[in-house]
Amino acid sequence: MLEISEIIAQAQQKGASDIHIVTGLPVKCRIDGKVQNLTEKVLTWEDCEYYAKCLAGDLFHEIECIGELDLARTFPCGARTRINLFRQQGAVSAAIRILADTIPEIEALNLPPVVSEFPEYRSGIILVTGETGSGKSTTLAAILNRINHTRRSHIITLEDPIEYIYEPDQCIINQREIGKDTRSYADGLRSILREDPDVILIGEMRDYETISLAMTAAETGHLVFGTLHTSSAAQTVDRIIDACPIHSQDQVRSQLASMIQGIIAQTLIPRADGKGRVAAVEVMIGTDAIRNLIRSAKINMMETTMAAGARDGMCTLNASLANLYKTGQISYETALEYATDRGEMEKKLLSG
Repeated sequence: MLEISEIIAQAQQKGASDIHIVTGLPVKCRIDGKVQNLTEKVLTWEDCEYYAKCLAGDLFHEIECIGELDLARTFPCGARTRINLFRQQGAVSAAIRILADTIPEIEALNLPPVVSEFPEYRSGIILVTGETGSGKSTTLAAILNRINHTRRSHIITLEDPIEYIYEPDQCIINQREIGKDTRSYADGLRSILREDPDVILIGEMRDYETISLAMTAAETGHLVFGTLHTSSAAQTVDRIIDACPIHSQDQVRSQLASMIQGIIAQTLIPRADGKGRVAAVEVMIGTDAIRNLIRSAKINMMETTMAAGARDGMCTLNASLANLYKTGQISYETALEYATDRGEMEKKLLSG
């Protein structure tokens, strides 16, 4: 049986993003979004207990007490990992995320050109959204690292867990991990406002208190970055408003309209040649027209406004998919599968 460090090294060499250890199955890994076998040996209950003890060390007793455990570890191969151990049907399973160790340049991510302007903003809110594993953290890291190399500012991040490690250049950088350095996003944000920041990263804006504090930070002259698990700019605005109590929604809508600088919504799409995935990216810019739609609760008109806003750097998901198809990066069928409007997409593809 392979040692856990050997499993991590093999997965890293194969370019896997995640590893799964489950009783009754071989060790699995996720490569380009698809789960596949990493080893052939079917794991027993004892195998999984052994791996869990290797991963958890002195903290293994916590799994016995509460049934789950989050931790981070770096292995001899250099891989930094985020680990979740949990009980299921009387056995221990493990989900291990392999974290990236280098921060790419913005231009290397093939994002719309307007994203390169985001590090120049001095205040407001910029949101990066998408499903788990869609590259949100990588995009944010590239933007923050550009700020790090081009501005003399103070950057503070709140992350769960810390993924990319920044090397301070022109900036002071403090990275705080939820559960270790602060109890919650809300607690960390309340403290941040007393720590003289210029730029704030919020790993996830998941509740009203965090959203409200983020708005306050933006209103007081800070540049705030955040993430949500939403698939489009319009859905992101709706999610933020819906997360707030009804009596506060009008106020939050007005604040968001005033503070929003941009929303990037990312989706990873299978390449036409079967070799990995490529990002389809929707970008909304906080123009006067977009701000008016948010303020007046006309979110259903946002995609139409974005489609007409190419001069401002905006791009809808359908436009991004059409471009990926026309440049040969994705297939016709894939473009239709991921389109927000199949009929509109068919017209875009046929017109090209």
